[in-house]
Amino acid sequence: MFLSKEAGQSPDSNANARISIFHPPSSIRYLRGVLFRKITIVGVGLLGGSIGLVIKRRKLARQTAGFVRRAASLKDCEKAGVADFVTTDLLAAVWEADLVILCAPLGQMRPLAGRMLPALKPGAIVTDVGSVKTGVVRELESLFAKSGAHFVGSHPMAGAEKTGVSAARADLFVNAVCVVTPTKKTNRAALKRVKQFWKAAGSRVLALAPATHDALVSRSSHLPHVVAATLANLVLDPAQPEFQAALCANGFRDTTRIASGSPEMWRDIALANPQNIARSVDAFVTDLQKIQRVVKKGDTKAIARFFETAKQRRDEWCAGCASPSPE
Repeated sequence: MFLSKEAGQSPDSNANARISIFHPPSSIRYLRGVLFRKITIVGVGLLGGSIGLVIKRRKLARQTAGFVRRAASLKDCEKAGVADFVTTDLLAAVWEADLVILCAPLGQMRPLAGRMLPALKPGAIVTDVGSVKTGVVRELESLFAKSGAHFVGSHPMAGAEKTGVSAARADLFVNAVCVVTPTKKTNRAALKRVKQFWKAAGSRVLALAPATHDALVSRSSHLPHVVAATLANLVLDPAQPEFQAALCANGFRDTTRIASGSPEMWRDIALANPQNIARSVDAFVTDLQKIQRVVKKGDTKAIARFFETAKQRRDEWCAGCASPSPE
């Protein structure tokens, strides 16, 4: 069932009647394979939709709910079959959820988190899929703790340049690394359940401190996007010669593929991880200048070593990369 805001169920105020797996005694009993009674996906796009599909395929919840900002998205979600019901009413979507997964852009997470607090039952788990963790974990951990819920940061390293629920795939997380970012304040039972969820979705789970995560992904994820966007802006600039774009073939297409990702999402990532991204860009520029110098000199050995090293390192990495995700 897909609901408009007006049709959504309103949360009642009887907090004492709510049950929680983290506040015993609990009456929740899970079927074999079912990890949660109700999971709510806040933001049903590529990642949120893919999460919904894998929940249904692997029977990870008895009920899956989704929240979208625009009524126009309801029909797309229904067509994709990503949830049992999707609504524009955030409180109705979150009501009685055992696990809430924030799949909205980073800039929207704090406002959405504040809005959902009245509907969160004590002991509910909240996680996210954000590409930057330090600020998100710092803000949301304390915010949800005040309402008796538990926040555990997550970042599944999977995605594509395509956006929207129509691009969702049930196998998106298979063999992809999912980073969880616990802190000293993290509820250990909640952390265990979040790890179980991502493993059940097919991911390989890795635990890192939020700051460590942000430094590492600034090089492996954020820098490549900056480079791809820079190439697209430079080479496809209308000021370039008339036939420049016509001479862009598969290599250019593959190298710049991720530049077609959501500008809103990448704007928020750049604003949330500026120092790490700036340092990564500095390191990249330094290496570019090294190859620039040897090319100018015509240093045959140095140029060959540059390309040989890159090929060897990438080939070794690819040999151990089993994820079907294009990223």
